[in-house]
Amino acid sequence: MRAHAGWRRRRPLRTRLALVTSSAVAVVTLGVCAAGFTIIRYELVHQLDLTLTQHATLVQQQYRGQGPQVVYGECGYLAAPACTQIVPASPSADPPMPYLLPVTAATRQVAAGERGGYYSQVTVSGHPARMLTTPFGSGQAVQVALRSDAVQKGITQAGELMAVVAGAGILLAGGLGYAVARTGLAPVARLTSTAERIAATRDAGVRIDLPPGRGEDELTRLARTFNTMLGALEQSVTAQRRLVADASHELRTPLTALRTNAELLARSERLTEEQRARATAGLQRQLREVTGLVNDLIELARDEEPQPLVEPVRLDGLVEHCVDTARGHWPAVTFSYAAVGDPTMPGVPARLTRLVANLLDNAAKFSPPGGAVEVTLTAHELTVRDHGPGIAAEDLPYVFDRFYRSSTARALPGSGLGLAMARQIAHAHGFGLTAEAAAGGGTAFRVMFG
Repeated sequence: MRAHAGWRRRRPLRTRLALVTSSAVAVVTLGVCAAGFTIIRYELVHQLDLTLTQHATLVQQQYRGQGPQVVYGECGYLAAPACTQIVPASPSADPPMPYLLPVTAATRQVAAGERGGYYSQVTVSGHPARMLTTPFGSGQAVQVALRSDAVQKGITQAGELMAVVAGAGILLAGGLGYAVARTGLAPVARLTSTAERIAATRDAGVRIDLPPGRGEDELTRLARTFNTMLGALEQSVTAQRRLVADASHELRTPLTALRTNAELLARSERLTEEQRARATAGLQRQLREVTGLVNDLIELARDEEPQPLVEPVRLDGLVEHCVDTARGHWPAVTFSYAAVGDPTMPGVPARLTRLVANLLDNAAKFSPPGGAVEVTLTAHELTVRDHGPGIAAEDLPYVFDRFYRSSTARALPGSGLGLAMARQIAHAHGFGLTAEAAAGGGTAFRVMFG
């Protein structure tokens, strides 16, 4: 059993399916042929038995009241009438002429009424024959025999024909089983080949070729789903590579500055007090930038919020706290806040605070000195609107991409991760986040809660 299971595991699915299909069809073919042979044999023998019964009835009608005798003694003919005799229950009453058909104890029992009639296979004059022994009046039995050569020959021919049909059916079942397995599992074979190619080449851009006009069966849906999964994987790999490349690019500048300032401080005895202070301040600033960039990358690496930290959050107080904090960070910008209602949403307070803070920092960064940032909270939406230069129409589709900066924002501080992080936090909480040009100038960011 263990070896059989090992063999099954080593065989390809196509081979196993072909064997199972062929075996099932072969078993059905053998069953049908066996049933057909049995029916043919029964009908041929049954027809011979009917003929024997008719002859026995005819003899009983013609020879009623007569004693034991050999009625028809020509047993060599294939056609009836042939070979009929009347046998008494007692051997002492046998006629002087010898019997042509075998007389046994069972024959005497039928004549004596101790046993019912029966059919038997005998050999008469060197030929196979079928014989009927049945009661004949009182104390006698009649025996009627007909050659069964033709019947046996018919049974043999039927058996040979059924054997040929069964063999052809088994061969056809094997061919059809293989064809069905090959055709039915073609999408699985293509899926396997594609998966192996991806594993070997690490190329997620490969797709399974689906022939046109194929129906929407389970295997086709599986192939389409696999193609969809490959598309998502390709996008994920592309985004990961882009993130690594962008992060490397963004880290190169502050790391270079860090190394330069570190090298300067290593020769601090050659620097004036002012140069040393400037290098120290630059080193601290670059450290903060690198630390902030790394923290942002770590935050972006998370795809969802930690469920144990999710709790009901009252957004009115959270947004008001963020606005008060932003006023301290951006004293040159005027922040106004208006709330209509106090919506409560499930979420992680620290992450929602980061979402609102990133939107406020972005709005303040693009606001001119003395500019205003308007924050409005309703039961369904949070709006952060600035009065800066706005976002060009060609830049709107990319403002939430990682490290993306428009041509007007390249000179401003920041890593280009704030809005990407805001969108990720919003999506993780089931919120929507959009950016649009505000009426009268500036940009409006909207967080939709439901």
